[in-house]
Amino acid sequence: MSSLEERDVGVAAAPGSSSAGLGVGAVGAAVEAAAGVAAMQEDVGIRRGGEGPEADPDEPPKKRVKIPEGESGKLEERLYSVLCCTVCLDLPKASVYQCTNGHLMCAGCFIHLLADSRLKEEQATCPNCRCEISKNLCCRNLAVEKAVSELPTECTFCLKQFPRSSLERQQKEECQDRVTQCKYKRIGCPWQGPFHELPAHEGECSHPTKTGTELMGILGEMDQNHRRDMQLYNSIFGLLCYEKIGFTEVQFRPYRTDDFITRLYYETPRFTVLNQTWVLKARVNDFERNPNLSCKRTLSFQLILKSKVNSALECSFLLLKGPYDDVRIKPVIYHHSFSNDANETDYVPLPISDSVECNKLLAAKNINLRLFIFQVQK
Repeated sequence: MSSLEERDVGVAAAPGSSSAGLGVGAVGAAVEAAAGVAAMQEDVGIRRGGEGPEADPDEPPKKRVKIPEGESGKLEERLYSVLCCTVCLDLPKASVYQCTNGHLMCAGCFIHLLADSRLKEEQATCPNCRCEISKNLCCRNLAVEKAVSELPTECTFCLKQFPRSSLERQQKEECQDRVTQCKYKRIGCPWQGPFHELPAHEGECSHPTKTGTELMGILGEMDQNHRRDMQLYNSIFGLLCYEKIGFTEVQFRPYRTDDFITRLYYETPRFTVLNQTWVLKARVNDFERNPNLSCKRTLSFQLILKSKVNSALECSFLLLKGPYDDVRIKPVIYHHSFSNDANETDYVPLPISDSVECNKLLAAKNINLRLFIFQVQK
């Protein structure tokens, strides 16, 4: 009997066979089916990422682990799109606000939307659902703030991943590749480089061996900058020695002009300082036609004397932040001689640090500051 006949007989005698005449073609089909099942099991095992027992191909789909495809499926990247600001589409760096429908806005964009609405005399709305937003209607989302602080981000210097909550400390204090300066910078060394190279540079720095003449030139420039800063404070101290000094809290309230294209301006109620009645006015970007289209925003103000005076009233004045506000204002002293014919000053800049601070003031319901007036004695 040939080998082929032996295989035919063996197959025919197998238990459970329904036909004794199972031939070569059926054997080939069975082998192909077995190979197909093995390949299916191997494929399922690969997709489940395990090398253990093979997965059951008949397992219900709901029990299978869904593995994302490619890098875009990482959890962190999916969270970025969920937790990002709906305005700038970036992850918030500080406070997170949400509208009544739950759409998220970072603090900078939220304040900018409120400032724009004030300039355009419109109700601020959420850019997603167009519901009304304001400081009273919106609230902070502390859960999102915490989630964002735990997401990984890349250090600017060493390119390693760190939680956002610890990134600032890492970049300022711990990273060995952070940019640092030579300790001899005060005497003119311009070197900047990674922190791990600092000891080697300071060991070779030539500035400690400079001559006295060279160092005097460097120190002269430093003294000039210091004198400029001290001049302002000495001027304020001098004004505090005046006999007649008055100060008050002032509240700038928003109004609109009567022009065809209305413009935003601010004005305070009348107040009394040094037995005289005064008013303050302020405007945005010196009445630029469309300040809402400008990224750079400034405020300027003027002081107006409403009382009648018998003789010229020479005064120095300055505005500072109020006791309950967090706006940063650098003191600047202005001078004017008030009379019945010259009862108002020119518009002078409100010395706020940048456009972000200006937007904070515009987003507020009112602007609260403190005014000091010093009467110059003749």
